[in-house]
Amino acid sequence: MAVVTLTKDNFATEVEQAQEPVLVDFWATWCGPCRMIGPVVEQIAEANAGKLKVGKVNVDEQPELSARFGVMSIPTLILFKGGQQVEQVIGANPGALNAMVQNNI
Repeated sequence: MAVVTLTKDNFATEVEQAQEPVLVDFWATWCGPCRMIGPVVEQIAEANAGKLKVGKVNVDEQPELSARFGVMSIPTLILFKGGQQVEQVIGANPGALNAMVQNNI
């Protein structure tokens, strides 16, 4: 399953109305730790296809979404279930990210 690019226009449909849990990666192109965790996010998307949706929010292009969820540091990865935020990991921490996903799918 491909990673979905999230915007303020499709966030409600792709995340809040999703049947499956959704992992949302708040990132930026200039962010070194974001580039480090990117392949881990891609691997999680592939390994959990059908059980988990994965989306990315570019904080520079979507400042409204960043503000809405209080994202102050990137990368911030938030897991949503039933349209509600249930858990988050801040920073490039693959172990914590994998644990969060496994505990919620």
